[in-house]
Amino acid sequence: MGYLPSSFLFIIVFIELCFHGSSITHWEDVQALKQFRNGVNSNSVGPGSCLASWDFSVDPCDSLSGEKFTCGFRCDAVVSGVSRITELTLDRAGYSGSLASSSSSWNLPYLQTLDFTSNYFTGSIPGVFSRLTRLQRLSLSGNLLNGSIPDSVGSLPNSLEELLLDNNNLQGPIPRSLNGLKNLKRLELQGNRLSGEFPELTQLSQLYFLDASNNAISGDLPSTFPSNLIELALRNNSLQGNIPANLLNNSVYLQVLDMSYNNLSGSLPPDLFTHPSLEQLTLAYNQFRWVLVPANWGQNSELIAVDLSNNDIHGFLPGFLGWMPKLSALSLENNKFSGMIPTQYALKAVAEEGQGGVAPFERLLLGGNYLFGLIPGPLLQLRSGSGVTIRLGDNCLYECPESFYFCGGGIQKSLMECKAFTPVIP
Repeated sequence: MGYLPSSFLFIIVFIELCFHGSSITHWEDVQALKQFRNGVNSNSVGPGSCLASWDFSVDPCDSLSGEKFTCGFRCDAVVSGVSRITELTLDRAGYSGSLASSSSSWNLPYLQTLDFTSNYFTGSIPGVFSRLTRLQRLSLSGNLLNGSIPDSVGSLPNSLEELLLDNNNLQGPIPRSLNGLKNLKRLELQGNRLSGEFPELTQLSQLYFLDASNNAISGDLPSTFPSNLIELALRNNSLQGNIPANLLNNSVYLQVLDMSYNNLSGSLPPDLFTHPSLEQLTLAYNQFRWVLVPANWGQNSELIAVDLSNNDIHGFLPGFLGWMPKLSALSLENNKFSGMIPTQYALKAVAEEGQGGVAPFERLLLGGNYLFGLIPGPLLQLRSGSGVTIRLGDNCLYECPESFYFCGGGIQKSLMECKAFTPVIP
């Protein structure tokens, strides 16, 4: 190769600088977009999709109103006269490829949103996402990501507010390093194959939504949860043991708690029914055995809906549930409850809306137990179409005529089965 004079090299560098100086999109952002696009399987980029419009013969941020680079990203920040990319949100077009491809540098320092929801990206979660120092929302929901959630996820920027990794093929434990995401507000991990015990995440003081349902999480519940939670869902896992008595003492804003379809057992703590903000309690399909009566019979309860169906709960129907002022949906089906139906249940079922400041039952499901005696008189006033759903089938009631819609066709347990069942009183 011949020697290039220094003056010629200067001209080349000058032209290069002029090109970058006149470019609307910062050249490093353009390079990062190219690397990402090269890592996407070309066969998955269909006509009319966002990535099909990416043509690097033009400047990305200067072409958003043209026929090229029509979608998929935003250019909001202007730094030193050039545009920086702040959002990378792909359409749900079935893109595939590895996010951890060595060709992707993810050098997008002004990126605030990265959303690849409902595509077919594979591989592990890239550790280099930690380079996205201004990231606020990371959504990789509904892809084919595998491997474990790396500890490096806890090194994502403190600006991160939403981490959505649900409905992938992620395995292994939930890392305790997530506690490093001090400003995280929403965490979705449901629909994976995560296992191990659920970690204490109490350092996530800003977290208000947590869903880790439909995994293989096992072991006991942690002793406490983040203090600002509004909704907590851990349904369909393999959690076991008792619910700690002080589990929700720290979560004073919690409104929705769903731990159904697990292996939880023991007694239900009375504090669940007197929590200052809890409105929906779903603990169906577990192995609970007793319901403990709360102080003041739960008359200060905020609960609207309670589902304790399909457990192993013994004893009489909890009378205090009929006194809860806001409770309108109660399911106690398929347990071992015995005794008579409390009159208060019946009165609440036929009450008019707002009468005495108490919400009437709109749904009262008591089937599949060992209740006996007569049906309370107020229930006999109800007719099909009254707007109240009641189920009393499969019990030991003295008489439940087929003419009453809530008797389930009049089918009750056999006399032999009812006699063989011996109620257990705690």
